[in-house]
Amino acid sequence: MAIGVAAIVVPLGLLFILSGLMVNLIQAICFILVRPLSKNMYRRVNRVVVELLWLELIWLIDWWGGVKVDVYADSETFQSLGKEHALVVSNHRSDIDWLVGWVLAQRSGCLGSTLAVMKKSSKFLPVIGWSMWFSEYVFLERSWAKDESTLKSGLQRLKDFPRPFWLALFVEGTRFTQAKLLAAREYAASTGLPIPRNVLIPRTKGFVSAVSNMRSFVPAIYDVTVAIPKTQPSPTMLRIFNRQPSVVHVHIKRHSMNQLPQTDEGVAQWCKDIFVAKDALLDRHLAEGKFDEKEFKRIRRPIKSLLVISSWSFLLMFGVFKFLKWSALLSTWKGVAVSTTVLLLVTVVMYMFILFSQSERSSPRKVAPSGPENGAARLQAKRD
Repeated sequence: MAIGVAAIVVPLGLLFILSGLMVNLIQAICFILVRPLSKNMYRRVNRVVVELLWLELIWLIDWWGGVKVDVYADSETFQSLGKEHALVVSNHRSDIDWLVGWVLAQRSGCLGSTLAVMKKSSKFLPVIGWSMWFSEYVFLERSWAKDESTLKSGLQRLKDFPRPFWLALFVEGTRFTQAKLLAAREYAASTGLPIPRNVLIPRTKGFVSAVSNMRSFVPAIYDVTVAIPKTQPSPTMLRIFNRQPSVVHVHIKRHSMNQLPQTDEGVAQWCKDIFVAKDALLDRHLAEGKFDEKEFKRIRRPIKSLLVISSWSFLLMFGVFKFLKWSALLSTWKGVAVSTTVLLLVTVVMYMFILFSQSERSSPRKVAPSGPENGAARLQAKRD
């Protein structure tokens, strides 16, 4: 991490970590004391508490990083956002797709009740991973033999969720890169599937399980397509911290859950079909630089995130000032050493956070090189 970036990341990281630990503490107390008495009340309180943390990241992308998120949706879809339970299925285009999803949820009024299916290692990330665990995110190991029952039980728990929630599922299984696209194209060619150009081939087992377990209480699927205009750099956490702006285009299409096929095979094929359609939509976006202009929805940046970040900043600066004055921590070499250690820990945690977000460091299942006779079989064995 360069010195210039560190000079920005450390103060913001210190703010995020200290406020996040306070949120984690409140979540833990509520989990121990409130949840055994009323799961409904715990979820309502947690929704408000965790939003105080997530809004810091909304501020980061909206106001600090200057990333502009343009939304395209038909009127029916747009009017439904935030008013119903929904399974959100998206391509995984950039390093900050999860942040873009939170931006959409915040604009729709359901940021505190937005959930996702994540890899298991995510829940061990300090602050953010712990908050996700308290908020009932579903964590998988990327092994279907182990994950099938975990996913089913995690989805079934949401039946009595008291407020409209979104559950995000990235069915491609990994973030998009050119190397992964080449592997997907090789697999598609060997198995007779449509050759992808802008997306990866969806892994449908998780999606089929989600539909099967949520069909009775989730009325809609939001088909989300994320695109970066070719004239814009792809946004990353490092670019955001450096205040380098970018633009992300998001197209949302609502599908009624009742319209999906009744069989698992039919649901799997439906998922594959919407990714073929998503590929074509991205072709048009690449040619025109935007989605359908008639579906563009103008949404303003929220003042709420500014108020939250200002309140946290004042509260923590006042607390730190009082603590330093009371403890005289910086008046001794031992105190200076302790303070330096804390700052180094903050730097390490933020470095882990940035590495976690980078697509090049995501861990897809490897695709074996195909030979003339058994390449397709080897490739299929690597898929779900």
